[in-house]
Amino acid sequence: MRRISLAAMAAVLGLGACGPAPAEGPAPLRTFTAPLYDARGGQVGVVTLTYVGDSTRVNVQSTGLPAGTHGTHLHAVGRCDAPEFTTAGPHLNPANRQHGTRNPAGPHLGDMPNLTVATGGAGQVNATILARGVPGTAPLFDADGTALVVHAAADDLRTDPSGNSGARIACAVLAAPAAQARAAGPAARDAR
Repeated sequence: MRRISLAAMAAVLGLGACGPAPAEGPAPLRTFTAPLYDARGGQVGVVTLTYVGDSTRVNVQSTGLPAGTHGTHLHAVGRCDAPEFTTAGPHLNPANRQHGTRNPAGPHLGDMPNLTVATGGAGQVNATILARGVPGTAPLFDADGTALVVHAAADDLRTDPSGNSGARIACAVLAAPAAQARAAGPAARDAR
């Protein structure tokens, strides 16, 4: 099995900017990308975060996931150790709410819509997270980062803690650019 660590993932995290903002106009969009890996260490998609003011747009593009509907969530720890990705921790939930957009006591900050994947592995999901999207600050870029996890089954959008979405089948580490610079070093390695 492959071990996919924060250091390895952060080393490939990309940073792009749309150029300087006009003196009196809105701030430029800032975009970060991270690869999405399955439990065997194969890349099965890419996650793109775009920061606009106090919100973060999350786009997940799958290229090799199993066909079907999959729960997709932001998790509290920027670590993706295969094969079960439990090192990503629980859902990102700084307000201590219950899971699900259909739950009256929810949702978690990290709750996202389901990802629908067609035969052949292609799929896409978009969400907007209403949280301060400034790299290096909580909640997305706290000291241990954040992970995006794709689950084996659909999220029912209601049941706490994870919408009965099943096993974790893919994971992407999302880390601040400062962590990316510190982590530029070891690549993913086989776990023993």
